[in-house]
Amino acid sequence: MPNQIATARAHPNIAFIKYWGNRDDRLRLPANGSISMNLAGLESVTTVRFSESLSADSFILNGQPQVNEALVRVSDQLDKIRQLSDASIRAEVISQNNFPIGTGVASSASAFAALTAAAVAALNLQLSEHEISALARLGSGSASRSVPSGFVEWYMGNDHQTSFAKTIAEPDHWDLVDLVVVISTMHKEVGSTGGHSLANTSPLQSARIADTPRRLNLCRTAIQERDFDAFAHIVEQDALIMHAVMMSSNPRLIYWLPTTLAIISEVAKWRATGIAVCFTIDAGPNVHLITTSDYAEELRRKIAELNDIQSVLLARPGGPVALMETHLKE
Repeated sequence: MPNQIATARAHPNIAFIKYWGNRDDRLRLPANGSISMNLAGLESVTTVRFSESLSADSFILNGQPQVNEALVRVSDQLDKIRQLSDASIRAEVISQNNFPIGTGVASSASAFAALTAAAVAALNLQLSEHEISALARLGSGSASRSVPSGFVEWYMGNDHQTSFAKTIAEPDHWDLVDLVVVISTMHKEVGSTGGHSLANTSPLQSARIADTPRRLNLCRTAIQERDFDAFAHIVEQDALIMHAVMMSSNPRLIYWLPTTLAIISEVAKWRATGIAVCFTIDAGPNVHLITTSDYAEELRRKIAELNDIQSVLLARPGGPVALMETHLKE
């Protein structure tokens, strides 16, 4: 009889070269490869308990029972894992995040990475990191990147087995810091899953995809060489290109708020004074300021002087998804 309960912890990630749009929505095969960094200090902790006594799957997130779409997505992911073990047993899922969800801080990435790793362990499946990454991708594309450690590249691949993420540099390779400037914690009206389905309605998406190999090469090299100037240029360019696709899709997706634009403007001024800093923005209004430890506290003080900032989260390069000894209780 396999172990019936397991708990896993995963970090969200911030994409430096973005994932936006799928070649295959069912398999979540991305339209392009991407590069990211796991965010230590921010985490999803998820317990999966399989039991013959359960008549249906259940899902509790941050203490609140989930129904409708959230439960369906979790149950669908569990179905894929159950198929691998020829099991039909139902599960109770309890998950807790220590950061805002649905606001462009990749909560679905850490959530599905943790869910997948915990369910795989609970059913005693012996899967490699490569296989868990590909499996997590089926629940949320960016979850594939939260499975390996540190700085990660997700390969677009040709099918389920070849679309997975892999570490390109360990967390201690580069002392980067992500200052997540939280402008809004309101759940976005159109989430990433819905946004991906709109990507091809933008006339700019094909140009974005065609240029992605160049941006991937530049970003990968900048990380490997710890070249912040080159890194800053390509990370900001990639974020702006993705949001141009969002803004020109049908219907259009405009996630930015006035404060988002104000921070973008300030970043250029700060960098002109010699501070190593750049911005990137996922599908939401909140801004990730990427810097090095040398400038983190100075930037925190500068951010505190701005208007309409709710909070600032600080994260350093994080490790892989990991199993835990203790289990969450409802």
